[in-house]
Order: sequence, then C-alpha cells, then structure tokens
Amino acid sequence: MTMRTTLTALLLATLAGTTLAKLPAPSDEAKAKAAETAAKTAHAGKVDNYKLCLAMDKVAASYQASAKKAGKPAPAPTETPACADPGPFVSTLPGAAPAAAAAPAPAMAAAPAAPAKK
Repeated sequence: MTMRTTLTALLLATLAGTTLAKLPAPSDEAKAKAAETAAKTAHAGKVDNYKLCLAMDKVAASYQASAKKAGKPAPAPTETPACADPGPFVSTLPGAAPAAAAAPAPAMAAAPAAPAKK
C-alpha cells in the first residue's frame, strides 16, 4: 500500500505543477473581442432593465385602472424616472458593419408559407 500511496502522491504533485502553468498573454485581437463581448453584455442588461421598466409601468397602470373601476381608492403612484430606451447596440470594433446594415431580422416577420399540395 505504501508504494501505491507514494505513486499517487507523485502523480498528483506532477499534475498540480502542470495546472499552475501560466497561459500566454492574450493578443490585441482577443482583448478587443473580450471588450466587445463585455460591451454587448452590458447593453443586454440595459435592454433588460428597459423592458422591465415598461412591464412595471404597464402593471401599475393596470392596477390603477382596476382599482378605479372597482370604486376603491388606489394609492397615489410613486414617482419614478421615465424608462430610457438604450437604443441599438453599436459595435466598437474597427471595421465593424454599421448598425443599419447589421440589424437583425425581426423574430416573427411573416408566417411560414403553407406546404405545396401534391
């Protein structure tokens, strides 16, 4: 058993040394791509917050309307800042396509065509 334990310890020490090896520094292109990904993620967060703000405004308006319709006194709405649309994402990479050309197609542009009859 001591031989097996020794070999296991030696193997683990060898593997630990290889896991601590340093990776090469990222290239300028990789750094730019990482920055672009971070910017896209930040923009997606802003879009999500905008959509959440619109949904909260819709729910509050619905609650106010239903309370008024039921004849119940609804509390005065809390003043909040207006929802700010972040707009489309604009790439910061050099040589990137303009926003108008890179705009994605609408998700539900048209219903799929009916299959042809045989």
